[in-house]
Amino acid sequence: MPRISPYRPFTPDPDQMQLWPDVSGNRINGLGETTRRRPRLVYWAPDPDTIPHGAMQRWFYAAAPDHPALHAARRDRQKVLDAPLADLAKTREDRAPEAWTAALDDFVRDGHCEMTGVAEMSPEWVFEGHEISQSRVIMLAVRHDHERLSQAPEPEAGAEVVRQYGRAAGAAKSVASWLRARGWEAQPVTGPMTGALALIPPAIACGLGELGKHGSLINAELGSNFRLAAVLTDAPFAPTPPRKPGVDDFCLNCRICEDACPPEAISQEKQTVRGEEKWYVDFDRCLPFFNETQGCAVCIAVCPWSRPGVGQTLAAKLARRRDRTAAE
Repeated sequence: MPRISPYRPFTPDPDQMQLWPDVSGNRINGLGETTRRRPRLVYWAPDPDTIPHGAMQRWFYAAAPDHPALHAARRDRQKVLDAPLADLAKTREDRAPEAWTAALDDFVRDGHCEMTGVAEMSPEWVFEGHEISQSRVIMLAVRHDHERLSQAPEPEAGAEVVRQYGRAAGAAKSVASWLRARGWEAQPVTGPMTGALALIPPAIACGLGELGKHGSLINAELGSNFRLAAVLTDAPFAPTPPRKPGVDDFCLNCRICEDACPPEAISQEKQTVRGEEKWYVDFDRCLPFFNETQGCAVCIAVCPWSRPGVGQTLAAKLARRRDRTAAE
């Protein structure tokens, strides 16, 4: 018997809904469109006045609960964002592409992040109206404290999300500073306001996960229990390959996040979005609850892959099943 969310039925705050724009967020995202195109920024704009849902974005911060952990996390994250990058060295250091990529392991070993990957930059990952000139995107993943995140949608879970956004920003700025000290221009990209770059597509391309039913990445080691940041550069890193631990087949037969979603925003089936069949979360249903709970995070907290130690076991089980099917 599925565990239906105790937060249903959900009725959005009328003050928030007065700010709802005339256009649907699903339309902006390209739901139902059969032609491929670049994404459009629907939320988390650096300047909220440039998007239809900008007033909703401002409401998110105005409605923040008086919770000490949330305030502390935002304060600490801002310190990270305000910290300067290293000066750009005059001479570029030369390394083989594989050596550049291997050097990223140092940032994992030193605790800046839990996982790294590299992808060649694609214009399809850049929001309409923006351009990115760099040829490489370095992706970084930082793990949540699952015990804290499992309290979603309570404020402590929101504070944990902000903590890890801050840690991801610190990791991106450390990698960017490391590159700049070696003579290579590097631009950190940190969430949730990433500006020009959509983070999930390059993360999939470089092996950090597959898209899950809940619209977030699922990784064999980290589950959905992580946040992303990126670094844009022309340093000649060798790309890392995508990985497919079997998330797609698993999500087809799993309803845990679907049943747990308070505003019932998660669909049982894939949908067409900008010419691609993919998992998609109904933006118009999701956003009001997301805003009122400082980020919700229920779906990634309940995802079976997110529980510590579970993801790799699931991936191995799915791999054995695929091998048996292929042998038949």
